[in-house]
Amino acid sequence: MPGLVLFGRRWAIGSDDFVLPGAFELFVRVVWWIGIFVLYAVNKGQFNCPGGGLLHIYLLGLIILLASIICVLCALVYVSMQGTISNPGPRKSLPKILYTRLLLYFPEFIWAVVGAVWVSDNSVQCEKTVINGVIGTVIASWIIIIFTIIGVVIVFDPLGGKKTFYLPDPDGVSRDLESSHSEQLLYSVKSSATRVWEKRIRLLCCCIVQDDDHRVAFTSIARLFRTYFSDTDLVPGDIAAGLILLHQEQDKMESCPKEPEEVLCHSPSSLMTDDLDVELENAAHYMLFAAAAYGWPYYVYTNPYTALCKLSGDCCRNTPTDCEITGSDRHNFHFGSILKITGLQYRDFIHISFHNKIYEIPFFVALDHKKEAIVVAVRGTLSFEDILTDLSADCEDLTLEEVLENGFVHKGITQAASYIYGKLINDGILNQAFTIAPEYKLVIVGHSLGGGTASILAIMLRNSFPTLRCFAFSPPGGLLSKSLADYTKNFIISVIVGKDLVARLSMPNMEDLKRRIVRIVANCNRPKYQILLQGCWYGVFGGDPDDFPTELDGRNQDALTQPLLAEESLMVHRSPSYHALEEEPRLNSPPQYPHLYLPGRIIHVVEECSSKTLCSSDSKYTARWSNETVFSSILISPKMITDHMPDVVLKALNSLSQEHGSCLSCQTREYNPSAV
Repeated sequence: MPGLVLFGRRWAIGSDDFVLPGAFELFVRVVWWIGIFVLYAVNKGQFNCPGGGLLHIYLLGLIILLASIICVLCALVYVSMQGTISNPGPRKSLPKILYTRLLLYFPEFIWAVVGAVWVSDNSVQCEKTVINGVIGTVIASWIIIIFTIIGVVIVFDPLGGKKTFYLPDPDGVSRDLESSHSEQLLYSVKSSATRVWEKRIRLLCCCIVQDDDHRVAFTSIARLFRTYFSDTDLVPGDIAAGLILLHQEQDKMESCPKEPEEVLCHSPSSLMTDDLDVELENAAHYMLFAAAAYGWPYYVYTNPYTALCKLSGDCCRNTPTDCEITGSDRHNFHFGSILKITGLQYRDFIHISFHNKIYEIPFFVALDHKKEAIVVAVRGTLSFEDILTDLSADCEDLTLEEVLENGFVHKGITQAASYIYGKLINDGILNQAFTIAPEYKLVIVGHSLGGGTASILAIMLRNSFPTLRCFAFSPPGGLLSKSLADYTKNFIISVIVGKDLVARLSMPNMEDLKRRIVRIVANCNRPKYQILLQGCWYGVFGGDPDDFPTELDGRNQDALTQPLLAEESLMVHRSPSYHALEEEPRLNSPPQYPHLYLPGRIIHVVEECSSKTLCSSDSKYTARWSNETVFSSILISPKMITDHMPDVVLKALNSLSQEHGSCLSCQTREYNPSAV
């Protein structure tokens, strides 16, 4: 930090990011040099064969070339190890070493071509061992050259050549440009950044059919990424080091004694209300429907050895005519998986939609006779279209008569809910369901994106169905404004497991994470490679968190809220790009990204302890009612992704439900009136 400047442009790599890749290449080059030297020494007097003269020159030149590369790599690794993330001063000579290393690629490329020509020459009749050694050398040379080209492409920053600037200086005086010219250049920089991000998103989504909705979404998401990354000069290695430091800092804080209200406890003897136990049992039941909405991918994932065999028996069956199915379901795999997961019959399904586009996600409507409910289950993220819906994070208004203030909602998820609302009401799906079971209640469920969509859909249907309930499993954190979140507490239950990332994911939380990363990497006086190595060891083998020393604790905290301005004072060289643009609105409270919250009442499930064996694992979970402030910060943990997975959520809820059931049976046996 900042990004390395070479050839007059910024690159997405830091001057301290060459330690580990450089050390790996150095190891390969040393082994390679030793092998070639031994090959040359053993066959020194045996180059009289046809083509041997060229071979002698090739091996001798290769030994000298590899020795030069090894020396340069030693210098590169040594210099890259100096200093800290926020103090690149000791590494100021690294660009010159990199220029030297890049120059050595030209003779290496020429030598690789010469070796390839020599190997392909049929007139060469030298010893087989020598020929095989040269073939290995040629292959190794081309592999290294190809990987180098790939590495250059990866760290290439399309915006690295843009010389951005600060509009007002500390004294409030314009620096170099007139106001009108400044505005034009500012607009040009923003437009260029948006176009770059849009091209990246289009490239990632090149395999899907793109229409007007996709183009609008691409532009909106590109603006989001441009806004978020425009005021940082962090490279990926800095972010990785910051996440490692935050993880260990967080673990140290968790090991400290907690306040009484922070302790999560749920046991048969705890002072929990019966309401929580009932909702946990309901949540465990309805989570089956939310998981089933994923279809065969979830079923195969949770039953890897038997799923395909079980589904293959249903693939040739005819789809029942009394159930309306839209979208593609080849070989009946989706529907067969839903049947096996839920345990329902064909006749219990009213409507199933596998249709999937941006803002249009699959769902099904079924009769749940056990709970006497009409269940609308919405699928979570499972395709590129769903990811685009997730990332369309602009806000839009959702006005309700029952809510005094206008509510803000996640735009992409709201459009998905509007699509399902139109299907349920305008196509008469719910009327058909209530005609079959008029005494049943309406329950809407979903996981992840499906949980967020189910929540907003429940808000839309609340007027028409006052008794409806909604269970949102691991919904996105940036979903509803405060007024709407409070309004939904009467009919929505959100279930969050552990340190789930998605439940804490919102633009303000992401901005907070960015500030925390900048602050912690700026205050750590360890080199980046030590942070990465120790972090990998800690993540794999555990142990006590490393107490990384700091030497910058007295820095101005106001400066730390502005990442680049805070770090520029520590830099020997100013980065020519990615400077904060003072006209750019800050992300802590921009109009398009206000604070949004989780829906309804929140049940927080936490893994208390776990024991793993070779073939199985056993975990004990606790749960309690929580509030939205608990999820106002992103927690860094190896489980931040796995805690979001539907199978983990279902396992945790089943564990709590079974524990509660066994405790009730124990209490019943202990209090037996006939024994009194």
